[in-house]
Amino acid sequence: MNFIDTHAHLYDEQFEQDSDAMIQRALDVGVKRMYMPNCDQTTISPMLALAERWAESCLPMMGLHPVYVNAAFEKELNIVEDWLCKRKFYAIGEIGLDKYWDVQFLAEQKIAFEKQIDLALAHDLPIVVHSREATPDCIQIIRAKQNGSLQGIFHCFSGTIDEAQQLIDLGMKLGIGGVATFKKSTLPEVIRTIGIQHLVLETDAPYLAPVPFRGKRNESSYIPTIAATVATILNKTIEEVAEITTQNGEKIFGKSFK
Repeated sequence: MNFIDTHAHLYDEQFEQDSDAMIQRALDVGVKRMYMPNCDQTTISPMLALAERWAESCLPMMGLHPVYVNAAFEKELNIVEDWLCKRKFYAIGEIGLDKYWDVQFLAEQKIAFEKQIDLALAHDLPIVVHSREATPDCIQIIRAKQNGSLQGIFHCFSGTIDEAQQLIDLGMKLGIGGVATFKKSTLPEVIRTIGIQHLVLETDAPYLAPVPFRGKRNESSYIPTIAATVATILNKTIEEVAEITTQNGEKIFGKSFK
């Protein structure tokens, strides 16, 4: 079985002591590719160091995370744009809106989101969207920018069935991670209603570890645990979940297994 982890911060300082061993654990359980979202200029160097060391497995995105948007966001966007001309990235991400931590720069977040979608369209790249307490606003911006070619992943989806359907209609796949394994999660109902053809798997490592690892550091080797939960919800085999979610990820990122 081949799996893809479509969203993992493998360069995070929580992995400083054992990043190579952690990546090898993921490879050993069939997680052959791990896509790394960027946060801001400070995460570019450690992210690209992993991408160089694990060139076939750890694949970088480029973008400015909404939580890192501040008064100097235009400078950060210039750095993003410069890097897109220097080397290959597999998506613009993670980008979006976050109303949970701080709304001081919400207007700037919206401008940064819109400008980065424009970059994705200009460079023919998918987007990977972060939304926290902001899904209707994200949908509105994506809808306004959709020209028929925009596609991407709505990372860590936690919305309603109606929001899920709107995003699917706008060319988005839904990122399903450890939250699906939580006892009080509403994701199982969404997953059953929407179906596997619109889902991709993710960890958001080192955050949101699935049960039975909840509360501990998350890592990409836990993707099969998330896949097993999705399989149970949909009454499918884990092999089916691996195959279909991997194909869905390949449709977004454009890199197929041989």
